[in-house]
Amino acid sequence: GAIAGYGPPASAGLVRAAGEVATWVATQVEVADLSFERTRAMEAELRALRAQISPHFIYNSLAAIASFVRTEPERARELLLEFADFTRYALRRGGTFTTVSEELHNVERYLVLEQARFGDRLGINLRIAPEVLPVRVPYLTIQPLVENAVRHGLAPQEGPGHVVLTATDLGTDVEISVEDDGVGAEPEVIRKVLDGQSRSDSVGLGNVDARLRQVYGEDAALVVETAPSAGMKVSFRVPKYSPAADAAP
Repeated sequence: GAIAGYGPPASAGLVRAAGEVATWVATQVEVADLSFERTRAMEAELRALRAQISPHFIYNSLAAIASFVRTEPERARELLLEFADFTRYALRRGGTFTTVSEELHNVERYLVLEQARFGDRLGINLRIAPEVLPVRVPYLTIQPLVENAVRHGLAPQEGPGHVVLTATDLGTDVEISVEDDGVGAEPEVIRKVLDGQSRSDSVGLGNVDARLRQVYGEDAALVVETAPSAGMKVSFRVPKYSPAADAAP
């Protein structure tokens, strides 16, 4: 494109003004291109995350539901409805953002299904500040962290385990954390997962981290605290109000 300035004399001021306007317009075009590419990258990451939805979780959920069909048919029906709602949300199309409230509803569905399988072995504690519920966050950012805690933290250990999900109001920010008292992991292994250097099946950690950094910058990257036999805590902090989140569908 080109920008032209017209006036009786072709003064240095007119030339300079036209140059400044052209520079500003070019910058805005570049910003728009970057925003478009970032959106495309987020959509690609979401497609990858949906493809990672654990076949083991689907199989185990259906097996747990089947185990109640004869003994507790009403519970089997309720679990089947929870499973349908969970998969409908997880596999939905359109919209890269949602609210903390919607994310937590999906976490609850997931945990109901896992408790049907683990029974008393799985303890859950939710600590949610009501002020954070309407805050918009990238779609599927919380449930994958809870699934990681259950699948990789608690499932491998003998005996009961606990998951604590906390959403804290920090004024202009919201902090989300998921903590378990499971088997933990080597910090170096987690670092490679977050850096994209490992093909570990730690559900969604690298994916969630990448999408948070794409939207909010490096300050929103996942913080992981873990060690072997010491459980794991995964947390992130995002602003309550973000132009990218508020403008997105």
